[in-house]
Amino acid sequence: MITSLDIEKIREDFPILLEKVNGKSLVYFDNAATTQKPKQVVEALNCYYYSSNANIHRGIHSLAEKATASFEATRKAVQQFINAAHDEEIIFTRGVTEGVNLVANTFGKAFINQGDEIIISTMEHHSNIVPWQMLCEEKGAILKVIPITDAGEIIFEEYLKLLSSKTKLVAVVHASNALGTINPVEEIIKHAHAVGAKVLVDGAQSASHLDIDVQAMDCDFFTISAHKLYGPTGVGVLYGKKELLEAMPPYHGGGEMIKEVTFEKTTYNELPYKFEAGTPNIADVVAFKAALDYINTLGKKAIAAYEHELLTYATAKLLTIDGLRIIGTAQNKVSVASFVIEGVHHQDLAIILDQQGVAIRTGHHCTQPLMNRLGILGTSRASFSFYNTKEEIDTMITALNKAVKMLR
Repeated sequence: MITSLDIEKIREDFPILLEKVNGKSLVYFDNAATTQKPKQVVEALNCYYYSSNANIHRGIHSLAEKATASFEATRKAVQQFINAAHDEEIIFTRGVTEGVNLVANTFGKAFINQGDEIIISTMEHHSNIVPWQMLCEEKGAILKVIPITDAGEIIFEEYLKLLSSKTKLVAVVHASNALGTINPVEEIIKHAHAVGAKVLVDGAQSASHLDIDVQAMDCDFFTISAHKLYGPTGVGVLYGKKELLEAMPPYHGGGEMIKEVTFEKTTYNELPYKFEAGTPNIADVVAFKAALDYINTLGKKAIAAYEHELLTYATAKLLTIDGLRIIGTAQNKVSVASFVIEGVHHQDLAIILDQQGVAIRTGHHCTQPLMNRLGILGTSRASFSFYNTKEEIDTMITALNKAVKMLR
């Protein structure tokens, strides 16, 4: 093993990995859907409620000031985690889905007009398709789609053909949840900017696996979900360049996002609060910092090296199974292995694996257009994290072989 991580020590931080499922030791390979939480995150959540629960920003008593400081410390941690230029460029949301919808309903409202064009890719998650379809229907804009190869890689020359002076926005996933493909976002952004278009990058999958530097990337928007980064559910981040966020109208109206309200007129608050109406998910935002701290302690470089090792090992083992075909064979991938097995339905496969304590994800993975392009109904997907082991992969392979014998 080439990793510098102490995997056994790391696993001690994730008590859920000791759970039994159907009398078997849990093997959790559904990390692309959501990651498990280290006890440091759970303790941070408990600590908030035990010692500093209060509403933030508006109170001047001690608990309110303590809660506010913890909440804003997470904003600063996110800024550093993705290397944003300013902490006010960090907007807290409920997740990537809300981040994309926020941009569609604010940037789209202000800057997309009839006849304008929005470009997405074939491998997008539904959350990076449907909001743009809705916007196009409302505005009379046109949605265009970048085709992909059979290996699951963007056909870059076709992307370049789609770009024109009519292109106002490109919205593309950084790493595919269904295939693992890492897209060349820096090049996508450079060419989009050359025609005056803005770019939103869906970082739901990439943020937990790759070093993220939004300034070097030069994206205009970047979205994150905390629950895929070992943090709580119901928390996300939208990064946006300051000048764009300042030019965009608010998303929700209510408390916190205002500067002054009269019955005649309301003026809006400064960034980032203009986009954070109402009482936010304070406790989970506070606990999200513990997740980021945990990742930083391990180091993204070490995480990436170990997860690549797991993916390489799993891919080789999977290909020993008769009739198995890997779906998504891009050169650059995060630790996602999707596959189909001839003569075996993926849902039946998942049921039998669950009986053996192995948790994988099956179906279309909220990427139905991608599945249609590949000519399949869905896949079985094993996705790996730094707390997984090669021994767990061996357990999955044994369970898969057993399932194949039962189902054929």
